[in-house]
Amino acid sequence: MKTIASLMLISLFPFMGNAAERLAVGDALPTVTCNDQDGKAVAVEKFGASGYLLVYFYPKANTPGCTKQGCSLRDSWGELTKMGVKVLGVSTDNEAKQKSFQAEQGFPFSLLADSDKKVVQAFKVPTTMGFASRSAYLFKDGVCVMADYDGHTGDQAAEVIKFLNNQKK
Repeated sequence: MKTIASLMLISLFPFMGNAAERLAVGDALPTVTCNDQDGKAVAVEKFGASGYLLVYFYPKANTPGCTKQGCSLRDSWGELTKMGVKVLGVSTDNEAKQKSFQAEQGFPFSLLADSDKKVVQAFKVPTTMGFASRSAYLFKDGVCVMADYDGHTGDQAAEVIKFLNNQKK
């Protein structure tokens, strides 16, 4: 019960950290490699070297807020891919939990199993009780163009699409 209550608090009130210490617009895509839900090594900097890459962080697979965040991206997958956006989800869960989460929710994108927190550290994402704070970073050709420290849940995709549409103006 304590774990469930802690996870709910993390989902509702993510630790925001000091924005000056966080990855920011204009920063390069970090060089880091992590296994995805299938145990396949993903070199993040190569995956996002060209075009758009959204890297989003969530505290824990199969929790309400994290599910809403991922499902918003899944439900807008057609529009995101038309805009040229690739997506990587990241949490400190292990490969088996990420694989289960991906399968249960039908996510068409990879989930990185960052149990050793290499990706969290490379992206300077604050953690609380070992869980990554909800956040998202959009890169274009390996450079950060949007940093979302606010922890969007059900509207994560809408925020990215709105940002990209504003770039066209």
